Formats: sequence, C-alpha cells, structure tokens
Amino acid sequence: MCEVTETTKDLDRGENLDKRPKFGNRFLTKEEDVFKHNAWDNVEWDEEQENQASQAVLENSSEKMNRSESAKFKIEANKYWDSFYEVHQTRFFKDRHWLFTEFPELAPKNSAPECRSIFELGCGVGNTLLPILKYSLEAKLKVYGCDFSSTAIEILRSNPAFDCKRCEAFVMDATLEDWIVPFEKGSQDIIVMIFVLSAIEPAKMQLVVENCYQYLKPGGLVLLRDYGRYDLAQLRFKSGKCLEDNFYVRGDGTMVYFFTQSEIRNFFMKAGFLEEQNVIDRRLQVNRSRMLKMYRVWVQAKYSKPLSDEK
Repeated sequence: MCEVTETTKDLDRGENLDKRPKFGNRFLTKEEDVFKHNAWDNVEWDEEQENQASQAVLENSSEKMNRSESAKFKIEANKYWDSFYEVHQTRFFKDRHWLFTEFPELAPKNSAPECRSIFELGCGVGNTLLPILKYSLEAKLKVYGCDFSSTAIEILRSNPAFDCKRCEAFVMDATLEDWIVPFEKGSQDIIVMIFVLSAIEPAKMQLVVENCYQYLKPGGLVLLRDYGRYDLAQLRFKSGKCLEDNFYVRGDGTMVYFFTQSEIRNFFMKAGFLEEQNVIDRRLQVNRSRMLKMYRVWVQAKYSKPLSDEK
C-alpha cells in the first residue's frame, strides 16, 4: 500500500515534490512570488482558511456510507489494491527525492561494518526500498518489504533493480494480530511506514503500531509520513465517500485516513514508544502552467523503542 492517485495525476501522492533541501527552507514572503517556484514550505494558514477547510470536511462527511457498503471496502481491501497496481504497474513508481533528506536514518552508510536491518510496511512497488538498495553499498544491509497487494510484490520482485540477495519482499496483511515475517521479534533497526497507516481502517491502527514495537530492536526507530487533517485530497472528496470521520474511500476503492499530530502521538505513546519527532509539513504546491495553488498537509514523525524495554 502507498500513495494513490485521486482526481489529478499527482494530487494524492506525497512524492510530488521538487528536488529540495529538508522541508522548512523555502518561505513565501511576498504573495506576488507564489508562482516562482513549484512549492513553498511551512505555509501558514489564517483563521479563515482553517475555517473553510473545516467546513468542507463537515460537508463531505455529513453523509456516511451505509454499513454494508462500507464493510465491503474494508473486507475486500486487498482486491482494490491489486486492481490499483494492475492498472498502474511501474508507472506509479516515482523517485522520492525527499527520502534521504527527511529521513537521513535511511541514508547510505557505505562504510558501516555492522549489519543493519530495515523493514517497510506497505512497500508497494519499491518507491522506498529500491532507492535504499541503489545507493547503499553496505555489504551486510538487509531490507525487508511487505505489502497487502500480491500484485505490488510481483511488480517489485520483477524490477531489475531488485536485489534478492539483500532484499526480501513478501505479501502480508499488517492488520493481522500475529505477523508472519522472515525475521525475529526485536530484530529490526528501522521500520518504515510512508503513506501506509492511513490506508488501514482506524480500529486496526493501534494493533499495527504495537506490532511495530514488538519487532524493533531496543533503540530502533519507526519513520512515518502520512496524510494530515485538511490536506487537499481530503477537501476534494464528495459527499457519500466518507466511511467514518476523516476516513474515506477513493474512486478506485482504496481507503485513506487523514491524521492530526495528536492522533499519531497517541497511537505510538500508548504502544510504549518515545517521541523523537512529530511535525506538520504544510506545503503550498504550485502548478505554474495552470496557475493553480494546492495546499498539502502531511504528518511526519519518528518514534523510538526505549533502550530498556520494560513492557
């Protein structure tokens, strides 16, 4: 599972970013400059814009999908993701130029003598795993990836850049109580969740976070990036597409949730993690040819497992 296209080709993707330094370094100080760049960092919202966004969400979520139809999307989620990847194949693959700047913990450590182990939940077709494999020369690096979609895993394995000696990709439903994985509990240095938790129904999110805790080494990290409340993608949903508060079904049948910082914090702190980072990435993306402004909101977070696990 990963970011999904909605009504505009690149609307609902977290990777639609220009090559840039770490977010927070390009500020819009003069409104007349807005179309000079593709994106602006940390764009402040005034009270009017916040109220408009709140009202848009109130309107598009006032009519909830009936229980039986909603259950169909939740129960058959893997079918919708398979269908998504069958349609998009490798065309969905995009270089995440921001990956190593936002998450330097994933950056290549070419001289590292120790064995690092990285696990990605919802790896899709390899948007995160393949860059790690491409740029890292670590002889002892081991990378694992799982996805709900068997089609996504097949596409990833068939990619010429997939290194079966250093990477193992497999199909797994991360919402199951007991994970079936090719490694032991307490064995992973890093677990990555990029636009993945949002694809899981809210009632099962806590279990996913708790399983992450079980499989991390003491001192290990979870790296998360996901959709924030009032992101443009949420505001564009039409009435009747809301399954639960802030949880919607897209036109292709895949589901998406929009988080607040406190929701993310509560999931991880309840599981026993320590908070290393929890920030809102508000960006104004600009289509200069069409003179369009697109306000994106993402949550970026890092949580560590305590060195002394008293759970």
